[in-house]
Amino acid sequence: MALPATHPPHVRPKTSVTRVMGEVVAALIPATAVYVWFFGPGLLLNMAVAVAVAVASEIAVLRLRGRDAGASLKDLSAIVTAVLLAFALPPLTPWYVTAIGSLFAIVFAKQLYGGLGYNPFNPAMAGYVVLLISFPAELTRWLPAVHAGLESGYVDFGTTLAYFVSGALPAGVSWDAIGGATPLDDLKTRLSVAETISEIRAAPLYGDFGGKGWEWVSNAVALGGVWLLFRKVIRWHIPVGVLAGLTFPATVAYLLDPGSHPSPGFHLFSGATMLAAFFIATDPVSAATSPLGRLIYGFGIGLLTFVIRSWGGYPDGVAFAVLLMNMAVPTIDRYTRPRIFGHVS
Repeated sequence: MALPATHPPHVRPKTSVTRVMGEVVAALIPATAVYVWFFGPGLLLNMAVAVAVAVASEIAVLRLRGRDAGASLKDLSAIVTAVLLAFALPPLTPWYVTAIGSLFAIVFAKQLYGGLGYNPFNPAMAGYVVLLISFPAELTRWLPAVHAGLESGYVDFGTTLAYFVSGALPAGVSWDAIGGATPLDDLKTRLSVAETISEIRAAPLYGDFGGKGWEWVSNAVALGGVWLLFRKVIRWHIPVGVLAGLTFPATVAYLLDPGSHPSPGFHLFSGATMLAAFFIATDPVSAATSPLGRLIYGFGIGLLTFVIRSWGGYPDGVAFAVLLMNMAVPTIDRYTRPRIFGHVS
């Protein structure tokens, strides 16, 4: 009697890279909606260009390497990188700036290291840092939150599209009329001229914890992150590590000198803290692997973020903190490996 023979694997996993990446993108939908509500449609334009360039770049490099581009694109990792990069950029960003960042993230930070599973650095943050250094003016032009009592900075879709395409505002529109600093940037600037935290927080830019509009975007990001935890797409170690690593020094500094250091709540709900904790630092390729290692890795990101925000030259330090801890991952993994049973430690 002839028995049928099948090729392995005979038991297939319930999850896949495609499913994980798809859930990450889906978890960012609430944050995308809140972001567009407060800061206009620029994020959607940034996403469109970033995704298009990321996919095209991945196809081109894979074909040059003689790989099956179609099979690799199905994992959706390039789309996740592009979406995270778009979230890091100001809502008014010229298309070519977004395109350069997306191109660098995929080609140099991912594919030249061997593709998905081999990149030592988070591609989205690598692309963002290149833009931050290369286009400092374009990456500091933010908008105040509309629908939050800051209506003077409202920018319609026509103005957004015109700047996105040409890199210049329409005639009669100036940055002085529509632009505004982020809460982190405003805080750092005003602290440098000896204003106190209580004086700074009295400005209309600030809400309950962070900046008006910004704290609601952070809430929506955190909601998506909790969903990923519930779905077991990510584990709790890195988010807890990041939030603890930022909260602990921020609390100590606030208790010692509340006039010069904002509250821990401000740090948690400002900038890219929540995005880093749940979506950026949890990248399974460039993060630490053991449970203890993930806690150390996350705590290091939070601690470095606080250090850069407090004493560095940039208002937010998330991208630099992630890349610095990416470099530390091999050492962290080496010294936090679980003991192999049956071997003498």
